[in-house]
Amino acid sequence: MSQPQAVIFDIGNVLIGWQPEGYYDARIGPERRRRFFAEVPIHAANVRMDAGAAFADCIAPLADSHPEWREEIMAWQADLLAMLQPVIFGSVALMRALRRKGIPVFALTNWGDEHFDIAARHFDFFNEFDRAFVSARLGLIKPDPAIYAAVERETGLAPAALLFVDDKAENVTAALARGWRAHQFESWQGWAARLVAEGLLTKAEAGL
Repeated sequence: MSQPQAVIFDIGNVLIGWQPEGYYDARIGPERRRRFFAEVPIHAANVRMDAGAAFADCIAPLADSHPEWREEIMAWQADLLAMLQPVIFGSVALMRALRRKGIPVFALTNWGDEHFDIAARHFDFFNEFDRAFVSARLGLIKPDPAIYAAVERETGLAPAALLFVDDKAENVTAALARGWRAHQFESWQGWAARLVAEGLLTKAEAGL
């Protein structure tokens, strides 16, 4: 089988951490955090933003309907950067190593439009993809097969030419179902080994 012609990165928990629970545990304690997530559909609101809804249409009304949790709800945007921790530097190094070799590198991420812009102003690697396919801007969300089809259409690449990494099994499964090559992310070292196995990087280039 020939080498992949392009590599596609998920972002959250692949290139940078995304664990809001840890943020709230540190801020309000685990017990109160569990109450917060049980009583406030904050994750559902985030999915709506990933699908294209504006912050003002999702989070602000949620704060109005749950005034006892207003501060915690509004922190979802006001303190977003504190939730995006840590940078997974090994994965960022792999992305940059691929680009140095002239291999096209794309992002395919479920992310709200406003949140993506905030992160891109702070983390330089958000701006280093050949193209970022952001769910909110496409109006599609993983693992909908249509979002993978959009990537194929926009890049002009056949499914078998694409190598995709994501931390969520359902997103990897959807990619495999379309004929993509795919890897479920658990560590940057495991992802590095896959890139070496695909012939895209040497062990030295992958930091192994």
